[in-house]
Amino acid sequence: MLKLKKLVADNKGFIAFMLGMVLVRSALADYYLVPSSSMYPTLLEGDRVICDRTAYDLKLPFTDVILKPLADPQRGDIVTFSSPEDGTRLVKRLVAIPGDVVEMRDERLFINGQSASYEAQSVASPDHLTPKREYAGEQQVFREQLSSLNHAIIVMPERPAMRSFGPVTVPQGQYLMLGDNRDNSRDSRYIGLVKRELITGQVKRLMFSLNGDHYYLPRLERFGAAL
Repeated sequence: MLKLKKLVADNKGFIAFMLGMVLVRSALADYYLVPSSSMYPTLLEGDRVICDRTAYDLKLPFTDVILKPLADPQRGDIVTFSSPEDGTRLVKRLVAIPGDVVEMRDERLFINGQSASYEAQSVASPDHLTPKREYAGEQQVFREQLSSLNHAIIVMPERPAMRSFGPVTVPQGQYLMLGDNRDNSRDSRYIGLVKRELITGQVKRLMFSLNGDHYYLPRLERFGAAL
């Protein structure tokens, strides 16, 4: 016991620093390892992203208990949340806010009666795909634009997926989430709308990225990249 007390006394500065770092991480920011390609091409499998836990709420450290709301999530935000289905932590794009009327017709998104526009694009780096786990059929990339939404999505016409739904009116206190990899994402089409209190933070920046299909080599161009 005396040795333990001496060890603590001799290292109290370091211990205080480490406790402070844990507290900061739990209250202000967290890190999330992207486990799948559901947000491709925006996020890649193996990306480590920084999650701002204070983007929308002030939370009790070490918990997701909301102490004070700070801001409302907006269309186009990339957010982390607990799945209403089983509590799994997910990262998706927030597409619709309370009061929105949302519909999808053959992959085309409509919000409040207005259709998104779609411009065909090419994938910049083929090695970003992971052929061993990704569906091997045709893949098409588009830039989806509608109001504050402006981002790349990918569709796979040959893959079975839910390409049409709605119209659905988003209730107060709930949000609709979609993956940018539209035909390979378990999102609000399958798990339902997401309540405000289940949203845990906003993702704005990458921390680093490792390519698991190439010996975990670093994707240096993604280190610290803004989203």
